[in-house]
Amino acid sequence: MSEPSARTAVDAELKRLERRIDELVATVGQLKEENRALRQRQDSLMTERANLLQKNEQVRARVEAMIGRLKAMEHGS
Repeated sequence: MSEPSARTAVDAELKRLERRIDELVATVGQLKEENRALRQRQDSLMTERANLLQKNEQVRARVEAMIGRLKAMEHGS
């Protein structure tokens, strides 16, 4: 291979590698953003879950209290 054609081949390979690195950097940036969004969504869902569990517990307690009052009324009659 002559000097100019070898240099051209090396330059072409370097340009190909540079494009690939640029693609990888863009992909990493996209994945970081997706990861951030997913973590934010997870935090939101965990907060929502905690709120729902608390509401569920409140409803359970109210239902148990109602059942207790109904049983007391039933025995009182």
